[in-house]
Amino acid sequence: MDNFVAIDFETANNCPSSICSIGAVIYRGGEKVDEFYSLVRPEPDYYNYWNVKVHGLTQRDTWNAKVFPEVWELLASKLEGLPLVAHNKAFDENCLKAAFRTYSMDYPDYQFYCTLQASRRIKCLADHHLDTVAAFFGYELRNHHHALADAEACAWIAKEIL
Repeated sequence: MDNFVAIDFETANNCPSSICSIGAVIYRGGEKVDEFYSLVRPEPDYYNYWNVKVHGLTQRDTWNAKVFPEVWELLASKLEGLPLVAHNKAFDENCLKAAFRTYSMDYPDYQFYCTLQASRRIKCLADHHLDTVAAFFGYELRNHHHALADAEACAWIAKEIL
């Protein structure tokens, strides 16, 4: 796969629409051509303890951030015509669709690929977590659960197995 966007969302709470950060890495012709990161004011706008413990973001971080439609407008043109790739597409695709529904936006029916599903063919791994799979392919994931860092790791994996 030479042309794709690796994407990752972090959420504020258990509602899939509560995206609080977005990271994306854009590849064309097998080369990284762009990246995108933004905080997002989540909807609903509250943070669960466990989500904060995972990614470290709090309401204070996103209090003045743009809402999802404003952030997505900045990213959408970069995605045009490209498939999306996520590590655990079920989560990220669900978040994206939920945010589109929450804001009554027309969903463009993005084509999604999943590096988690693809990595399950590798039987020698202790688990198939993003950091484990990335390390297997020689990528050291630093700042795990930062949306851009996770998108970068996902892109590295995608280049290897998709």
